[in-house]
Amino acid sequence: MDLLMSLFFLCILSSTFSYSQASSSTPYLDGLLANGNFEQGPKPSNLQKTVIIGKYSLPKWEISGLVEYVSGGPQPGGFYFAIPRGAHAARLGNEASISQVINVKVGSTYSLTFSATRTCAQDEVLRVSASGQSGDLPIQTLYSTDGGDTYAFAFKATYSRVKIVFRNPGVQEDPACGPLLDAIAIKEMLPLRYTKGNLVKNGGFEIGPHVFKNFSTGVLLLPKIHDIVSPLPGWIIESLKPAKYIDSKHFQVPEGLAAIELVGGRETAIVQIIRTIPKKLYKLSFTIGDAKNGCHGSMMVEAFAAKETLKVKYESIGKGGFKTASFKFQAISYRTRLTFYSAFYHTKVNDYGHFCGPVLDDVKVLPVSH
Repeated sequence: MDLLMSLFFLCILSSTFSYSQASSSTPYLDGLLANGNFEQGPKPSNLQKTVIIGKYSLPKWEISGLVEYVSGGPQPGGFYFAIPRGAHAARLGNEASISQVINVKVGSTYSLTFSATRTCAQDEVLRVSASGQSGDLPIQTLYSTDGGDTYAFAFKATYSRVKIVFRNPGVQEDPACGPLLDAIAIKEMLPLRYTKGNLVKNGGFEIGPHVFKNFSTGVLLLPKIHDIVSPLPGWIIESLKPAKYIDSKHFQVPEGLAAIELVGGRETAIVQIIRTIPKKLYKLSFTIGDAKNGCHGSMMVEAFAAKETLKVKYESIGKGGFKTASFKFQAISYRTRLTFYSAFYHTKVNDYGHFCGPVLDDVKVLPVSH
């Protein structure tokens, strides 16, 4: 009997150990998809000039329709393709797509980070879909003139295997036009936790989409009309234009690893709805500045909470710096909406085609003790 009991406990211990080993050996996703930078190209026999021939000829991807494998630099017909993250990219012709199936955790939220550039002066659209959710990106507005525009798209996994699809829905008649994809990464968004005393979740913007390590002009976060699941956990991009997620490696941020740049003037607003107690007094504090990226001029961030508002001015010479502001507000319901936006439009000193704006960081709401 003792021998049987010993064997029973030994089986339980070994299975528990095996389970913990398996759990610890499955890190959360954060990096490029397989051949996400397209540096593994098709075999020369599967290329007709730049057009890829064969559904599975682009390693790790499935293609549909006219997909080109292109290199950076001057192109036939007078085009020039800027591919800042590597040597090669995939170009999607009318109604063409590329897709890849990945393993994910059911119920978890994931954010895709990808570089997308229009190749013609006309309106171009890129449709991104995953796990039954999709969004159409209007990519006719260039936020950086060096081809470095990077976007984020978030989705919640409903199955353990998810097909990620990038598609050109073909809104333009010209088949020679089509968006360029030159890097695609994925990141699992870890659950949010409150910082002690602070009613704002992710107020320092530390949890956000994947940022490319070798080259970054920031990550454009789409308005919720294009992306229902926010790639910035805790926050809603409630505006016509995207906000930009910036990291401390490539920009100057007031505190921590990341911040938000309000790049679309009054057309960029970020919002969070927090829990409050009616008639109770609270203090909202935040930091604004510039990203040391050549963004200059008289900046102003407007903040709203309950019935209170504050306009904070910041004179930028584009070389970094920040200031902190705060105000008190009385809650009028059990939910209070915090809203921040930039009052003016800004461009870089030496590049008027490059949109930029004030930086927002370290947002806190604390109860005021009487």
